[in-house]
Amino acid sequence: MKTRILVVEDDPHIALGLGEVLRGEGFEVVACARGDTALDLVRSSRPQLVVLDIMLPGLSGYDVCRRLRAERDPTPVLMLTAKGEELDKVIGLDLGADDYLTKPFGVRELVARIHALLRRSGGRATASGTDEPACFQIGESTIDPRRFELRRGRTVEELTARELRLLQIFHARPGEVLSREHLLNEAWGHGYYGTTRTLDQVIVQIRRKLGEKADHPRHLLTVHGVGYKLADA
Repeated sequence: MKTRILVVEDDPHIALGLGEVLRGEGFEVVACARGDTALDLVRSSRPQLVVLDIMLPGLSGYDVCRRLRAERDPTPVLMLTAKGEELDKVIGLDLGADDYLTKPFGVRELVARIHALLRRSGGRATASGTDEPACFQIGESTIDPRRFELRRGRTVEELTARELRLLQIFHARPGEVLSREHLLNEAWGHGYYGTTRTLDQVIVQIRRKLGEKADHPRHLLTVHGVGYKLADA
């Protein structure tokens, strides 16, 4: 069975190009041009990934992503932004997007990002099997991989596939300094063509969900010029 991708893009030329590229890669493509229609299609067609533009009629890409995560829908979301501003990217990641691309982007990078997301999120649909991953602790926070949740006291934070993967990597190697390149390869895949700035933005979101102070984190520490380490799991 082909992997189904939902493309949500209101520019007909971009939507047509995306559809041709993805079908050429062997994917089944479902497409729409409105945010409210996208929500209905996620529920009815059950895609394995959503390519989601930000500026849409009906509902914005931000609103679509927010509602999906509020419904605990774990479908990976690759968000498209034409602005290229850091704020837009951070907002998208904070709302639960798993990755983003800034227009214009190359076909090779788009396909690589999609394949990396599908690899990293492949276990989500089968999380009800017998080999369910166990919960683990980082500081005062309990991470539940089955629910993609982080619990800290009465606070419950939803995790993206990328955030969960990074937390698992850090938890498996406490105290070790992990380079940015290593973390990108492990969490994004070796075919990732973006910059380490993407990693840094996701780390910011993870620290916030862990209850860390931005200027003085206790657990997820920056090792300047190298990467990050988990100081206390």
